Amino acid sequence: MQRIFNKKVSVLILSLVSFFWVSMARAICPVCVVAVGAGLGFSKWLGVDNAISSVWIGAVLMALVLWTIIIFKKKNWDFIYYSLVITAGYYLLTFVPLYYAGIVGHPANIIFGTDKIIFGVAIGSIAMLASNWLNIFLKKKNNGKVFVPYQKVILPLIILLIISLILWKII
Repeated sequence: MQRIFNKKVSVLILSLVSFFWVSMARAICPVCVVAVGAGLGFSKWLGVDNAISSVWIGAVLMALVLWTIIIFKKKNWDFIYYSLVITAGYYLLTFVPLYYAGIVGHPANIIFGTDKIIFGVAIGSIAMLASNWLNIFLKKKNNGKVFVPYQKVILPLIILLIISLILWKII
């Protein structure tokens, strides 16, 4: 029991430290990523299909990619194709372990002829990019101001929830 408690405390501390570290980037707001991560945990707890929960994984991955790219820009750590290297790095660090664990590439884990996790991550990544673009677009339309408080959080959550509900109906 003490071991489980220590793991939970360690995860909490690591989450809080990383939350404050990445908040400097401001590419995608930290609250949004926490909300998306909570949605992912909640969906797995409910036994939601891999295609749907992977949408949320893709959103978190894209948020991490955008944060890291902004940090690199702020620190002038640019090198040739750094955005591509960062993106490939995050996605490889996600998919390679899942592949070797037999989770990605499993023959029973297919939707529309594609692995459910790869499909969901692709959809979630695109959704996160789209919500970020939509937020920027809406702010430009409103003279640099948001239309509603927490617009940067609400947009990705609504888009991801709609996609999740559509996939739930399909599956």
